[in-house]
Amino acid sequence: MNWFVVTRKAFKFNLAGALLLFALLGSSALAQVADPTQTPDITTTGRQRQREAEDQWTLDQKREMIKKQNLQRQQDLKKDTDQLLDLATELKQYVDKTNENIISLDVIKKAEQIEKLAKSVKEKMKGQ
Repeated sequence: MNWFVVTRKAFKFNLAGALLLFALLGSSALAQVADPTQTPDITTTGRQRQREAEDQWTLDQKREMIKKQNLQRQQDLKKDTDQLLDLATELKQYVDKTNENIISLDVIKKAEQIEKLAKSVKEKMKGQ
């Protein structure tokens, strides 16, 4: 019976030691998995670099698109202002041909064209 008591005590001691060892090893393994700063994940940083490169490419594409839109708007403004000048010159010629008693329908139509085109130019200048 004495041997059984010693063995039983030794078993409890060894069991407690083994549990303590597993607990320490388990918490250490969990800490390594839970804390990514201790062991950097190569695939995560690779993915992160890829996302950053894609984001930079997207930004570059947006900048290029905006640049092209601004260039097109500038070309449209030049064309429209040239047309405004032509219409204003024509309007001036029509007005010079009329007298104080007669206003031509052509004068009214030219004035309306100028008004529409002027509004269009104004909106383009605002960037809309």
